[in-house]
Amino acid sequence: MEGIVKFFNRKKGFGFIHGDDEKDYFVHFTALPRNVFLRDNDRVSFEAVEGDRGLKADKVQLLQKGSERMGGEEGSAPRRQGEEASDEGDDGDDDGDDDFDGEEEQEQ
Repeated sequence: MEGIVKFFNRKKGFGFIHGDDEKDYFVHFTALPRNVFLRDNDRVSFEAVEGDRGLKADKVQLLQKGSERMGGEEGSAPRRQGEEASDEGDDGDDDGDDDFDGEEEQEQ
């Protein structure tokens, strides 16, 4: 199945995908390949499964970045009503240092 990332909180490691079947699927970072990070409006493919708490996406693959789909710059996707612009959690360099990877950062 395919769908569009409705939202994905990279700090918390989860979000929702709006499937082409018009249903919403919970997605957890563990359903993504290593070093793949989702952003709002990304187009993805996934396996739809029934979880303990409802529909969820598994084996998620990024098909197209939302910025490419929208024809604009990354981060230029339209905001939801009442949502303010924020750079929280995104330093824009895509090196993954601001992304949730399932482990707490250790001070060195």
